[in-house]
Amino acid sequence: MIIKNFKLFKGQHCETTAAGNLLSHIGINLSEPMLFGLGEGLNFIIWNMKTMDFPFIGGRIKTDLLTQNIARHLNLKLNVWETSSPKKAWKNVKEKIDSGIPVGIKLDCYHLDYFTNKIHFAGHYVAMYGYDENKVYLTDTIQQGGLVEASLKNFELARNEKGPMSSKNLSYTIEATNKKYDLKREIMQAIGNNAKNYLNPPIQNISYKGILKTSKEIIKWFKRSKDVEGDFKTTAMLMEKAGTGGALFRNLYRDFLKESYQKTKVEEIKESYEMFVDIARLWREVSKLFMKAGDTKDIEYIYKASEILVELADKEKRAMNILLSVCHGAS
Repeated sequence: MIIKNFKLFKGQHCETTAAGNLLSHIGINLSEPMLFGLGEGLNFIIWNMKTMDFPFIGGRIKTDLLTQNIARHLNLKLNVWETSSPKKAWKNVKEKIDSGIPVGIKLDCYHLDYFTNKIHFAGHYVAMYGYDENKVYLTDTIQQGGLVEASLKNFELARNEKGPMSSKNLSYTIEATNKKYDLKREIMQAIGNNAKNYLNPPIQNISYKGILKTSKEIIKWFKRSKDVEGDFKTTAMLMEKAGTGGALFRNLYRDFLKESYQKTKVEEIKESYEMFVDIARLWREVSKLFMKAGDTKDIEYIYKASEILVELADKEKRAMNILLSVCHGAS
């Protein structure tokens, strides 16, 4: 069973790509940066546990929240199913596909046949648009191939995997309602909400405070690392290419602000967009310095990256303050 007239949404980040595929099927066509912005997606986290080989640096809000925010801003109905039973999990998605409704799926990409870089990451999203007796038909990010396939067995393993960011065989659909939305108003609300959350981090390793913390942590991390090349080059790759849209999601947010200014003509949004042009460039510089540190094992590159991170914490805080000041009334 394959859903007829299913059109591929081409995206770089997994959760916005899955959302874009579900939305385009119900006639809502928005750009990926717009979806990321309406999802209030921008943030920062440095996450380190004793069980991890090296710290994780992330640039967005928690998994699942982005899709929930998009649905709320567009007055859509988000239906979510979770179950610890693989049998029931399959029934949940099969029923929807049989009814001609594409399904969003959260899973661990490690088990997917088409993933060549085998790392466990249970916060990955795909959209499913069909199946047969042997395999499922999925959409993933452009860098993972767009329209892709996985065996039924591996699909089940991927959905049922445990670990950080995992859910219990989570699947979801997005349904149109008869409620209209005002895109300009929702853009202002989303920007205001994102800025407010960013400027009020609950703990020190999140948002601009987390970026400041990272400026110190990367020096300690370099000194204690048993694999400087592997640690820093992998982190650079994750920041630039692993579904972030480049520059740790800052490219996506920069482009969202540009599109938002074009729609709203609010000058403060334009000012923040111009700041994010520079912010995105600086994040790219950090990832380049991580690559050089990995190649040369020279800590000087990490000291330079540390200085840029201090600058980034200040720039992002200032840009978000500008956005909050102009958008808070819409929230």
